[in-house]
Amino acid sequence: MIVSQKVLLNMLIWIIILLIPILPNLWSIWHIFKHDFRTPQDKMTWVLIATFIPVIGGILYIFWGRKKVITSSIS
Repeated sequence: MIVSQKVLLNMLIWIIILLIPILPNLWSIWHIFKHDFRTPQDKMTWVLIATFIPVIGGILYIFWGRKKVITSSIS
């Protein structure tokens, strides 16, 4: 019984370790689809970067891509 608990805990730790690098990409892709950009090409470029450059693409979007989002003020 104790061995199986250790195995489950070990598996849980590995799942968490493997998911952490993916989170910036998932958040970036979600953010890209929820916001507008100046051109559709800008939006598609960031989707491709976040999708095909795994960890670095999401981090690049967080630091540089979010600044390119069009903010609209609805009154």
